[in-house]
Amino acid sequence: MSDSGNPDLLPGTLYLMVLRTLSRGPLHGYAIAQRIRDWSRGELLIEDGSLYPALNRMLVKGWLKAEWGISENNRRARFYRLTPEGRKQLERESNAFNKMIRAIQLVMRANQEAP
Repeated sequence: MSDSGNPDLLPGTLYLMVLRTLSRGPLHGYAIAQRIRDWSRGELLIEDGSLYPALNRMLVKGWLKAEWGISENNRRARFYRLTPEGRKQLERESNAFNKMIRAIQLVMRANQEAP
């Protein structure tokens, strides 16, 4: 995330966003960050210092596979894709995230109703 006024990510949301982004097909790291930025209408800027360590952890966990290829700019790049385990993890992460968001919304609504 950038420090330029962007909200901090909730724990685990970077994994969730990367898994969701790759659910549409393989991408290289820069394209993953761009897709997240575009989908969030510029609100979420994922920095290399956060993205690449997360991608490496996800490779170790078996959620992703990586292959070298050529990017749209004719540069050598590492392309990441979801594994079957990564698809299962996306489902788990999505369910947990949605549950957490619903709980936060309940707290926020209760707070508004308080005297």
